[in-house]
Amino acid sequence: MPIRSICVYCGSQPGRDPAYLAAGRALGKSIAAHGLRLVYGGGTKGIMGAVAAGVLSNGGQVTGIIPEFLVDMEATRHSLGQLDELIVTEDMHARKHKMFERADAFVTLPGGIGTLEEIVEIMTWAQLGRHEKPMVFANIGGFWDPMLDLITHMREQGFIHRAHLVQPLVIADVEDIVPAILEQGEERPTTSGEGAVISRL
Repeated sequence: MPIRSICVYCGSQPGRDPAYLAAGRALGKSIAAHGLRLVYGGGTKGIMGAVAAGVLSNGGQVTGIIPEFLVDMEATRHSLGQLDELIVTEDMHARKHKMFERADAFVTLPGGIGTLEEIVEIMTWAQLGRHEKPMVFANIGGFWDPMLDLITHMREQGFIHRAHLVQPLVIADVEDIVPAILEQGEERPTTSGEGAVISRL
């Protein structure tokens, strides 16, 4: 399955550790350097803004997807005009589906409840056999360790069926993320109709 675009889930806040913003910028730079398009939540603040800036400042392409009600909360209308493509949706549900359709892989940087909800939904769709797109936890400074421990606990307690389908990569070094995604993409067969299937869930 060729990888042409990567969806990045992350916080609209910078977080307390400066390493989070630095990781966002570095991931954006790596996405651009590999000739890939960034698909993300459209925010221009916090880690979201850092990722987009990292792509744009290195000549990459960015698609922002944001619900109308979040435009003034997570971005500024002026900064949104700098994106190559902006899609404004009616609600969060439409945003998530559009992000899935536009992306060939998913990376989760540090973030809050919204970030967690987004990657968990993608993992759920993988467990249901609806996609085989690469999924990555960018475990900056061990940020996702509690989440990964919980997933292990759920698996050990028998609550993650078809666990072999829920195998996100866990990568601490941002520089290794895009190469790992490209390698995994080469190993997986091309699938069709995923977007239509997901839209019915």
